[in-house]
Amino acid sequence: MNVAIVNAQQVALLLDRAFNAGLKSVIAPVRPTLKSRYPLTAMENFSRWKRPDGLHIDPWVRAHQRLGATILGAAPRSMTIVGTVAEWEQWAGMVFPETGLYVVPDALDLVQIDREQDRGTYVEPNLWMRHA
Repeated sequence: MNVAIVNAQQVALLLDRAFNAGLKSVIAPVRPTLKSRYPLTAMENFSRWKRPDGLHIDPWVRAHQRLGATILGAAPRSMTIVGTVAEWEQWAGMVFPETGLYVVPDALDLVQIDREQDRGTYVEPNLWMRHA
């Protein structure tokens, strides 16, 4: 079965429970699946990209839109991952020979590598979406 369909069904179940419990809306950070193809684009800009039918270009964002959600804006610091340079090299399957910003597969934004501090830092943006 298609994973996106299963995930959308799970979101629908969560929304049913929330609304049945009396909540008027559910706000969640949503990780756009296509954003990793555009790591140099700010999430604020990516949040406005639409198809000719008016829905977002990203399939996971569209799945939420089809369930009635609207984009509220960027969640610029949804998750932060910090590790040593060696850990980041293992996780990314890359070598980071010097301090700087790097495009890493599947990351939505750049990863900051600091060789002197032996630290890699990734701050992932998401989109705030509201289901009402």
